[in-house]
Amino acid sequence: MWFLGLGLLGVALKFLEIGPVAQWSWLVVLIPFGLAIVWWAWADWSGYTKRKAVEREDQRRQDRIDRQRSQLGMLNSRSRKGGRR
Repeated sequence: MWFLGLGLLGVALKFLEIGPVAQWSWLVVLIPFGLAIVWWAWADWSGYTKRKAVEREDQRRQDRIDRQRSQLGMLNSRSRKGGRR
């Protein structure tokens, strides 16, 4: 995502002819888009994307469990540190 943002910023600066970016070639300005494609291909191939999605889901589930336990007065320091029970 950072590569995409950097690429959009570079294109905007080049198009509007702002700063030293105005003197750069278009190839240099467009390199972050190529890097973004490579990053996304690697992330999908390696399972990084899926692993991060599963981690987010697990964290949301644990937060929901902790919130419900807290509302019921069942949350103590041991159950918070121990994770899922």
